[in-house]
Amino acid sequence: MISTLLVANRGEIACRIFRTCGELGIRTVAVYSDADANALHTRVADAAVRLPGAAPADTYLDAGLIVKAAVAAGADAVHPGYGFLSENADFARAVLDAGLVWVGPPPEAIEAMASKTRAKELMGLASLGEVTEADLPVLVKAAAGGGGRGMRIVRRMDELDAALESARAEAASAFGDGEVFVEPYIENGRHVEVQILADTHGTVRALGTRDCSLQRRHQKVIEESPAPGLSERLTAELHTLAVRAARAVDYVGAGTVEFLVAGDKAHFLEMNTRLQVEHPVTEAVFGIDLVAEQLRVAEGHALADEAPHARGHAVEARLYAEDPAHDWAPQTGTLHRFAVPEGVRLDTGFTDGDEIGVHYDPMLAKLVAHAPTRAAAIRKLAGALERATLHGPPTNRDLLVRSLRHEEFAAARMDTGFYDRHLTDLTEPAPDPYAPLAAALADAHGRSRFGGWRNVPSQPQVKRYARAGEETEVRYRYTRAGGLEADGVRVLHADAGRVVLEVDGVRRNFEVARYGDEIHVNTTRLTALPRFPDPTTQHAPGSLLAPMPGTVVRVAEGLAVGAAVRAGEPLLWLEAMKMEHKVTAPGTGTLTALHAAPGQQVTVGALLAVVQEA
Repeated sequence: MISTLLVANRGEIACRIFRTCGELGIRTVAVYSDADANALHTRVADAAVRLPGAAPADTYLDAGLIVKAAVAAGADAVHPGYGFLSENADFARAVLDAGLVWVGPPPEAIEAMASKTRAKELMGLASLGEVTEADLPVLVKAAAGGGGRGMRIVRRMDELDAALESARAEAASAFGDGEVFVEPYIENGRHVEVQILADTHGTVRALGTRDCSLQRRHQKVIEESPAPGLSERLTAELHTLAVRAARAVDYVGAGTVEFLVAGDKAHFLEMNTRLQVEHPVTEAVFGIDLVAEQLRVAEGHALADEAPHARGHAVEARLYAEDPAHDWAPQTGTLHRFAVPEGVRLDTGFTDGDEIGVHYDPMLAKLVAHAPTRAAAIRKLAGALERATLHGPPTNRDLLVRSLRHEEFAAARMDTGFYDRHLTDLTEPAPDPYAPLAAALADAHGRSRFGGWRNVPSQPQVKRYARAGEETEVRYRYTRAGGLEADGVRVLHADAGRVVLEVDGVRRNFEVARYGDEIHVNTTRLTALPRFPDPTTQHAPGSLLAPMPGTVVRVAEGLAVGAAVRAGEPLLWLEAMKMEHKVTAPGTGTLTALHAAPGQQVTVGALLAVVQEA
């Protein structure tokens, strides 16, 4: 029996595993980097061990350090979570060699499926050899990675060499292995996967299907179970292939087999030898706890004689601190307030007052809704997201709500190209026109310099705010009776936290919260601006500013001051929160300044380069 479990991970998944351990009476041990010293997962664990440093390579990816932490804390088992070392066979061996229980598949199974090329061979499939024009479009993929890293879509032959070079560089940086391969790229395919659960007594079960087609940068955003619209024949085929993959490597524990579905045909992608981020939708539909099952299997127990039965439908949305309208740029800062309505499941590694840093994935939480029907689950989740309180950096909340309510998604006609087609519409600003006024009136509460009654009307008061990258100006005035008024709007109530307006006979309520210059009015995020801009903050035309804090991973080959550049040409790449971002030339002209070098840490707004347009 496992008595003390160390989770070799952080954030949301560590907290989720600790929750199950608490229900089972298992003591928990967290590990944390210096950047995570006060993270939620360290606060909810029974014990925590420091991993000195902040970079993943020095902390969560250091297998020896984590095994030492487990031994020092008296743990008798290790759960890897997902990401980091979860699919590292050498780490699994190190845990077992230390005499600890490994909550995962055998190292040999991890090794067999670690390379996508070897996994395809085990399934009797092959990658493309020499690529020809007839093969296009194709997908270049890292053999040893995931999460969208080291992947490039190639539509023209003259793009292939650059895509191979770029994918190799990113794969080597992210996974320490620059091997890539090429496979056909299926346009408008669906990403469908099967949850596998196997014990040490020969039982392998396929637990339904999941659709994970809504993705950005090959990373999933919205997932659901069961995958809608699949025929019984195709579902049975997917289950058969998934079980075959598991048996081929004597798999044990929870795992996932992923497919790309086009029409009524399935194409094997890979097997993930770990728990998936989207596992809660399967848990909701089958009424099971996959982490508890992992722990039981690791203790040597057999799976229940009777397989669980599916009930209803579940949908999950990943809430990220990012700006979808600006190349999904990750966001940092303080999460001042975070609360969701009752009735949905919340898996998170954050709570009020926590800092969202630059070192790790920008996912804040997963929200999961379960209902008897797909339509009811979608409506439940969209409503919960819309009513959630999110005070802090910008998030993808509005994108998630619009995606869930999009006609294609509602009709289950989505595919992996969903955001390629609809991102512009889904991120089109739809600001509440009265949110800035509500912010100004809340700010004005109690600020009248002349007391209540006044003999003459006051001059208009002016406030300026930034909202979704656009500036807006608000005017209001104090009345003779000491109240507030704005043209065309009746002010029924105004204090520092709540404003009530009447517009065209309709009464509207606004909840207002202010944190320095950051203001939240219902779901609208505003930044208070000075009345007169500071001229010292202005930059020369053609300046390229860092869109986020991060690390310069590389500069375009041969790029130097004086070089001619074309509009849209990549000049350098930034890495932040596990994602790589291109910084491109704003226009065609000459590079007149370059302030970035590989390995350099930059803050948001830092000047990277200047291009003088022709």
